[in-house]
Amino acid sequence: MLRFLTPVALLTLAACTTEVQETEPQISLETMQEVTRTLSSDAFEGREPGTPGGQRTVEYLIEQFEAAGLQPGNAGSWLQEVPLIEITASNFAPLTVGDLQFEHGSEWVGVSYPQVERTEITDSELVFVGYGVNAPERGWNDYEGLDMEGKTALILVNDPDYTEEGLEGPFNGRAMTYYGRWRYKFEEAARQGATAAIVIHEDFAASYGWNVVEGGWTGAQAYADTGDGGMNNTAMNGWMTMAAAERVMAAEGLDLAELIEAASQPGFAAVPLSQTVSTSFDNSIRRFTSNNVIGVLPGNQAPTEYVLHTAHWDHLGRCGAEGDEDQICNGAVDNATGAAALVTLAAAHAEAGPTARTQVFLAVTAEESGLLGSEYYGANPVFPLDRTVGGVNIDALYVLGEAQDVTVIGGGKSELDGYLADALEAQGRTATPDAAPQAGRYYRSDHFSLAKRGVPMFYVKSGQTLAEGGAEAGEAAYQDYNTNHYHAASDEYSEDWDWGGVMQDLNLYFRLARAVGDGGEWPNWNEGDEFRAIRDESCASDDNAGC
Repeated sequence: MLRFLTPVALLTLAACTTEVQETEPQISLETMQEVTRTLSSDAFEGREPGTPGGQRTVEYLIEQFEAAGLQPGNAGSWLQEVPLIEITASNFAPLTVGDLQFEHGSEWVGVSYPQVERTEITDSELVFVGYGVNAPERGWNDYEGLDMEGKTALILVNDPDYTEEGLEGPFNGRAMTYYGRWRYKFEEAARQGATAAIVIHEDFAASYGWNVVEGGWTGAQAYADTGDGGMNNTAMNGWMTMAAAERVMAAEGLDLAELIEAASQPGFAAVPLSQTVSTSFDNSIRRFTSNNVIGVLPGNQAPTEYVLHTAHWDHLGRCGAEGDEDQICNGAVDNATGAAALVTLAAAHAEAGPTARTQVFLAVTAEESGLLGSEYYGANPVFPLDRTVGGVNIDALYVLGEAQDVTVIGGGKSELDGYLADALEAQGRTATPDAAPQAGRYYRSDHFSLAKRGVPMFYVKSGQTLAEGGAEAGEAAYQDYNTNHYHAASDEYSEDWDWGGVMQDLNLYFRLARAVGDGGEWPNWNEGDEFRAIRDESCASDDNAGC
């Protein structure tokens, strides 16, 4: 959708765009290294919101944003307060299913979203609801004819057609939709009146191992303070290992593999089980405030139109098991690199001079707890979303050396693709589609909080075809990180890292932001995209809107 500017402004913007394309950005490797090294040091204690390490992170980012040449982004303040609730469960009883008992942590995990001091599930009838999807527009309802009041939903992770090789199917084949995300499944179970919801974990379908579930779903859990006490949720949301679920079904005389196959077909009917579910645990509740950190470089032609850069500054804090020698999850790749990229890019843009539109740098909190900081910003935007042209989200830059490509998550969704194609051509790189569309990564990072409200967002990850070793080396490196270091204490800074690929990526982000920032167009979602109608409605709601 074209933003109508005066002829003089259009000529000015065109000139700016040409100048940016011909000028190599001055992007500091030293800044990138130093900020990443500092944020991932033990002094920041894993950057958990609501802790001294989290507060030190916010203070450090303010210092770095100011040193980079940014101005405070929120009415003279660097901060946007984000109210949060932390619930820490303890004294877990085993999860009892019929005559079976499962050990907390190694076989199941569960948490309370409602703000109650004790959670008790007693003899709740168990119902296998397949993928737990209710999608009228796709003719699919796994809850058809069920009364879930007081019952526990046992749910498969991902979409019914995620095993397809291609992207064709009722739920886009291998590419996950929002219906495949665990968050949706818990939300839908609550809407159906369930007392509890348990998702069955499977490595490929979830795109991560049980260690990620155990690490992320034990210990303190942070939620957005919505003011309703969390009472519109189930009493317990949790996960169960595949092996545990197989035992549950075997006790019923059923085969889980056969049930999974049946649940993948249209017309699947949920299976009420004879076994009931019981467990209990205590909850301690803490209310606290974390912060998004916001800095800006005001535009010189259209300052009330905004180009957004996002990255989350938080990580998991202390997440090792009791007795482990190293209990701090430093989150060097995830996402000290992203926060460092914001600082480094801000300094490069400040040195290059303002673009026509305002450049916004938003370091958000509580991504690891469910995109809470970006969700709060999306619901309470400092800069109107109908004046936010688009943006780029930076989450976990893989330090693998130079690559011949980049990985595009959510490609083909918006008119931003044209900007990306031009920038990659200038770099001599190519775009590679998401190699694991079943992972649903488009719904798992902070850009989603803006995208679902209509703002087109880039989500471009480090390339998979390395200059040294090609695709095979890239795949091996990705697998090593995801299997051994993702959300683990071993995600630590290394002086031996090869930063060549990261600097390529920063150069790409810089080019994209300059092109959108100096462009006269207003990129929209493509026709037929799930977010197109939202964007069109928001733009039409105000005659003075930027789009």
